[in-house]
Amino acid sequence: MAVIVSIHSFRGGTGKSNLTANLASQIAVSGKRVAIIDTDIQSPGIHVLFGLNEEKMGRTLNEFLRSECSIEDVAFDIGEHIGDAPGRKSLAGKAFWLVPSSINSGEISRILRDGYDVGKLNEGMNRLIKGLKLDYLFIDTHPGLNEETLLSIAISDVLLVVMRPDQQDFQGTAVTVDIARGLDVPNLFLLVNKALTRYDPNQIREHVEGIFQAPVACVLPLTEDMADMGSADIFSLRYPDHPWSKSLREAAQAVLNAA
Repeated sequence: MAVIVSIHSFRGGTGKSNLTANLASQIAVSGKRVAIIDTDIQSPGIHVLFGLNEEKMGRTLNEFLRSECSIEDVAFDIGEHIGDAPGRKSLAGKAFWLVPSSINSGEISRILRDGYDVGKLNEGMNRLIKGLKLDYLFIDTHPGLNEETLLSIAISDVLLVVMRPDQQDFQGTAVTVDIARGLDVPNLFLLVNKALTRYDPNQIREHVEGIFQAPVACVLPLTEDMADMGSADIFSLRYPDHPWSKSLREAAQAVLNAA
C-alpha cells in the first residue's frame, strides 16, 4: 500500500513546492516508485522544477477533474523525460511521475470561478496509486485551508508542515497542527525552511518542537545558492554536498522511516 505524503504550509512563500520536488526526488532516487500530484490548482508551479512548460506537460489535472481524460493520461513520466539539467539526470530511468495542474490563465480562472469536485480528486489519487503501483504519493497542496487541503491532510499517512521562523508562520502553523491532530494524521512533522545561518539549527529545532509538541524533520538554511538557481533544477540532486541538501535528506529519511 502506498504511503501518502502531503506537503502543506499555512501561508505562501515558504518554499513548499521546491521542498516537495526535492523530497520526492530523493525518495525516487532511493529506488521507490513515486508520484507527485500538484493540487495547488490556483497557483501551480512545481512543474517548472522538472523542466516542464504548458507545451511539454500535455494533459493536466484540470482535464481529469472535468472527466475529459483518465488520471493515467495526465501522469508525466519524469524518469523518461529528464531534460539536460545536471541534477535531474539522477532521475533517469526512475519510476517517477508528475501530475501537473494547468498554467493556462483561462483554466485557472475557470477553477476559481466554478471550483471542482473534491471527490473526483480523491478518486484520481486512488487510481493513480493502483495504476502506477506507487510506493509514495506526494501531494503538493495549496497554501491555507480549504476543502481540498483538508481532504489531503485527512488521507495522509505523513504530513509535513512547512514553516519559516517567522511570527506569522508560527500562528498559521499552530492552526494547521491542531487540525491535523483532530484528523488523526498518523505521522506529523514540521519542516523549518529559510532559517538564518547565524542561528544554531539545533536551537531552532528545540524551540519549534517545544512550541508545537511535534518533531521537526529538518531545519533548512536560507541560501542564496538555491535562489540563484531559480528553480531550474532539483537542488539537492545537483548539489548533494551542500548544507541545504544534507538537511533536506534528514526529512527524506524521516518520511522513509515513517512508512
